[in-house]
Amino acid sequence: MTGADPDYDVVVLGGGSGGYACALRSAQLGLRVALVERDRLGGTCLHRGCIPTKALLHAAEVADTARDGARFGVHSTVESIDLAAVLGYQQGVVAQLHKGLQGLVSAASIDYVEGTGRVLSATEVRVGDRVLRGRTLVLATGSTAASLPGLDLGGRVVGSDQALTLTQLPESVVVLGGGVIGVEFASIFRSFGAAVTIIEALPRLVSGEDEAISAQLERAFRKRGITARTGTRFAGATQDETSVTVTLEDGGTLAADLLLVAVGRRPVTAELGFETAGVTLDRGYVVTDERLRAAPGVYAVGDIVPGLQLAHRGFAHGIFVAEEVAGLAPQPVHDRGIPRVTYCDPEIASVGLTESQAREQLGEVRTYSYNLAGNGKSKILGTQGFVKLVGMIDGPVVGVHMIGARMGEQIGEAALIVGWEATPDDVAPLLHAHPTQNEALGEAHLALAGKPLHAHG
Repeated sequence: MTGADPDYDVVVLGGGSGGYACALRSAQLGLRVALVERDRLGGTCLHRGCIPTKALLHAAEVADTARDGARFGVHSTVESIDLAAVLGYQQGVVAQLHKGLQGLVSAASIDYVEGTGRVLSATEVRVGDRVLRGRTLVLATGSTAASLPGLDLGGRVVGSDQALTLTQLPESVVVLGGGVIGVEFASIFRSFGAAVTIIEALPRLVSGEDEAISAQLERAFRKRGITARTGTRFAGATQDETSVTVTLEDGGTLAADLLLVAVGRRPVTAELGFETAGVTLDRGYVVTDERLRAAPGVYAVGDIVPGLQLAHRGFAHGIFVAEEVAGLAPQPVHDRGIPRVTYCDPEIASVGLTESQAREQLGEVRTYSYNLAGNGKSKILGTQGFVKLVGMIDGPVVGVHMIGARMGEQIGEAALIVGWEATPDDVAPLLHAHPTQNEALGEAHLALAGKPLHAHG
C-alpha cells in the first residue's frame, strides 16, 4: 500500500448476508472494520428476499389451514385476505430483525458507512467524498432479480421485489420460471385464492432438485390446482389496463391479471470498479479460488461468487473470509454440503448429491425413499411426501432429499449426516423422538441399513 497507513484491516463492500457476517466476525477477531451499504443493512435477504417471502408464505399457510379446518373437525373459513394487514405483519417482522441487526453492528464498533461504494484499487473504496483505505477488501455486493431480453418490468409485469409489495391481490397469475422463487410465489398466490399457471422452459419444476422431488411437487401442485407447463418456452408479453397476455413459442397464449417474472438472479458487479482491483469477472460473477480470493488482498463472498445463491452460503462465506484474513486457516466452504430449502407447499429440503449426480460422479449407488404415509406426525398434519436417501455402496450417505409439510425443519440433521459422511449404520442407532416428523429421517436410515421398522425393506 502506498501513502498513509490504512484506516481499516478490512473494508467490506455490501451489507447483505455475506457482507455483514464478514464484518461481525472480523470485529469479533479484533480487526478494524468498515462496512459499506448503499441501501439497507441486511440486504436482499432481510428486506426483499428470504424474510419477507417466508412471512407471506406463513400467512398463506394460515389461510390454507383455515380453509381446510373442517377436515380436522374445526369449521373455519377464509372470509377475505386483507393484503394491507398481511404486508403490515410482514414488514413488522422485517423491521424487528433490521433493528436487531443494526444493534449488533453498532455494538461491534464497526464503522458503518451509508452510500454507494466504488472500488478505486485493491486497498481503496470511495463512498461519496470519503475514501476508505484497508489492508483487505471484501466484495459482497449481492444479486438482483433477473429478467429476459426484451421483457421490461412495469404495470402488470412484475418481478419478485414488486410482488412483495402488491396492494391488490390478482385473480389470476402467470409465473414465468419454475425454480425456487417461481414455485414459492406460485404457492403464495394459490393460497391467497388466485388461479396460477407456471411456465418453465426446462422439462421439470425445481430442476436443481432430485427428479423424484420434482415429480412429487408437480403432483402436489396439480392437486392444489396449480398448472405447471414444463418444457414450454416464453416468447413475449403484452398488457393493457385490464390484463397481460403471455405468448409462448408454440403459438399459444395465456391471459392473466399479473405476470410474475421469476427467472433467477444476476450478480451486482457492473460499474463498481472491481476490475481496478485486479478482479476478473465472468458473465458478471467474480472469479475466485477455493479460498474466495479474487485478487491479492481482495476476496468475494455470497451471490457474486458462482454457485448456490443462498443467504446461509453468504453467511458461511463471510465468516470464512474473516477467519482467513485473521490467519485462522478455516476449512473452505463447499456447495455440496450446503442445505437447500424451498418453502412452497409442500416444502422441499435437500442437501448433497441427487441420485443422478451421485451415479454420474460416484458410479453405482443405493437409494431408499421413506414414504411419509408411515410417519405418525405427518399423518396428523395431513401431509404427503417422502424422505429419500442416496448413499454409496457400503459407504456414507451423500444426499438427502425431502418433500412434505415442515420438511425444512429436518434439514439440520440431514446436513450433519452428509457433512460428517455418516453411513446408514452410524445413524440407525440414534433415537428420534416419537411422534415427530424427524422420525422419518431416522426410519429412512434404518431401512437403508437393512433393518426397517415402520417401512418395507
